[in-house]
Amino acid sequence: MDQSILRITKELADLQRSSDLAIAVACRDIDVRNVKALIIGPHETPYEFGFFEFTLKFHKSYPSDAPNVQCVTTNGGRCRFNPNIYSSGKVCLSILGTWRGERGEEWSSAQGMESILLSIQSLMSANPYENEPGFENANSPDDKRKQAAYVQKIRHESLRISVIQRLEGYLALNPDGTKIAPPMPSDDPDGEVDIDESTIPFEPFKDLCKRRFLWYFESYMAAIRLGQSETTDGTAFKNMPFESGGGNGMEGRFNYRDLERRLLNIKEALGSELTTWAKDGLTAQLSDSTVAVNLRHQFEQMVAYFRRGDVPHSVALENDNAFIWILTYFGRPMTNLDGGMIRIKLHFSPRFPTEQPRVIFQSKIFHHFIAPDGTYCYNPPASAVSDVRSHIETILEVLEDDQPARTRGSNTTEDFADLYKIAWRTSPNEPSRPAAEMPYTRRRSYLSHLPGLSSVSFGAKSEKMPAASIFKALYVH
Repeated sequence: MDQSILRITKELADLQRSSDLAIAVACRDIDVRNVKALIIGPHETPYEFGFFEFTLKFHKSYPSDAPNVQCVTTNGGRCRFNPNIYSSGKVCLSILGTWRGERGEEWSSAQGMESILLSIQSLMSANPYENEPGFENANSPDDKRKQAAYVQKIRHESLRISVIQRLEGYLALNPDGTKIAPPMPSDDPDGEVDIDESTIPFEPFKDLCKRRFLWYFESYMAAIRLGQSETTDGTAFKNMPFESGGGNGMEGRFNYRDLERRLLNIKEALGSELTTWAKDGLTAQLSDSTVAVNLRHQFEQMVAYFRRGDVPHSVALENDNAFIWILTYFGRPMTNLDGGMIRIKLHFSPRFPTEQPRVIFQSKIFHHFIAPDGTYCYNPPASAVSDVRSHIETILEVLEDDQPARTRGSNTTEDFADLYKIAWRTSPNEPSRPAAEMPYTRRRSYLSHLPGLSSVSFGAKSEKMPAASIFKALYVH
């Protein structure tokens, strides 16, 4: 086999098995030389949790020669998201040979798909203004104002173009929230139409972006609030000195009120999808569809598996619907979740495993992979996407990790950040003390009887505590 094909195939497999939440790659089975990649905008940058898509075209001379890389997220060639990412899609990087570089910065066969994508993501910095050659040390008061203005418009357009427009397209939503009419059916009386598979849109990140949108939703809303505090709707974007005419810039006006409305419409539409999945799932059961039969069989296997286990976890179907599973998790003895009982709902699509399950924690639990509304983010096992047991084991494995590592692209919410300042008191008149000082058994009994978290203070003077102590102090209520 062609050595370049072997190299590309291995790199694809390595990236797809990776736990990195910030990068995803895919290609058609019949064409591994044309790869699509999704880069999640880094946290604490104006690109935060945006969905930026790129194409990588590999030549037969790869890895001796670098692939051709193009940015697809350009609003139809009208938006330049970075001094090094043009509206035409061109990506200026020395390792790609699209920009002059110092000795040692050129492409070599030791480079690969991952190093390219990480290099591109590094361009999405907190201050992209300084990426422009000659502006690296531009720190005059005027430059500072321009830097802030550049960040403000990138944040706005990252939300509008990379997130909102993408999700509206996936959900067939107009900007006003109404549904786009589906295409008319064929006029062929026999209903037979020859379809060229190469003409069918290849959207490998559609399901991924939907799930990530739900996980990042609160961060998007926080970006809206920040933008509203810094700008006024209707104000035109400021042009930067390095932005040229002819569309190679970022022109427009702020309109955060409209972006907020559209974000809420998308959230509602994604919620409606779960209702549709449940309804269509019951219909699929009646017709004994392949997916319905498979899910019920896997459910029965999962019930038997839990019965043989040493911890009394259980799984049930909601309304006997094989497309909605209720997982009840019991914390293992001598772990941070000891004594906890957590209820988790798994929604399955009639198109499973093409569409992955959406996992929602119905019990309140603080974890950086769980959004405030309970949406859970995890990487499905690449080699077993159709095996529900593998999904559940992955979910529980991350949940039981005593020292959860924060990965690139993981969510950060104000609520989770506040947990590092948590304090406790036994009465309103007692001074607050760090939760880590509370005996473990007392933390459990104390917090298990709270109707909510209103009795737990989040004082600014509270001492910081490690993540492991957080989960011991507050695991569920």
